[in-house]
Amino acid sequence: MPGKTPSKVPLAYPAPYSRIAISTTQRGASANSSAVPSLTSDSGSNSSDNEGSNGGASGIDLVELLNDKLSTTVDRVPLDRSLAKQAQTSGELNAKNRELLELQALAQRRLKSSRANIADGMKAAKEVKKDLEWTQKRVNNLKTKTERKYPKEYRKASQRHPSPGY
Repeated sequence: MPGKTPSKVPLAYPAPYSRIAISTTQRGASANSSAVPSLTSDSGSNSSDNEGSNGGASGIDLVELLNDKLSTTVDRVPLDRSLAKQAQTSGELNAKNRELLELQALAQRRLKSSRANIADGMKAAKEVKKDLEWTQKRVNNLKTKTERKYPKEYRKASQRHPSPGY
C-alpha cells in the first residue's frame, strides 16, 4: 500500500545454511509497487559494504530465528506424543517384521519337509503300482492256465461267479 510506511525491522527469508540480511531500506524506485523485498547475502560481499547498504542491519541466523519462533509458537506436547507414537509404531513394525521372517523360515522348512514327504509318497505309489501290475499279470497267467487245463470246470465256475469286468 502506498500510504503505509515500511517497517524498520529487517525481514528474513530462509536460505539453506547461510546468513541472509533483508533490508526494507534497500528497495529501489519500485518499492511502492512491489511487495517483494530485496535479498542480500553476506557470503558474496564485504560485511562492511553490507552493513552500509542495510542501514546498519546485520545478517540474521535463520536457524536460530526459526528455532526461537517455533519454540514460542509450537506446543511441543503433541509433537512429543506423536514422536513417541511413531517410535512405538516403528518398534511394533520391526517386531512384526521379525515375526514374519521367522514364520517365513518356518514355512520354508515345512515346505521342504512336505516336498520330501511327497517324493517319498510318489516313490511308494510307483512301487505299489509296479507290484499291482506284477500281481495282475500273475493272476491273468494263472487264469489262462486254469482255463486251458480245466475248461469244463472253469466255465461252470465262471457262470456261478462272473468276473467284475475290470
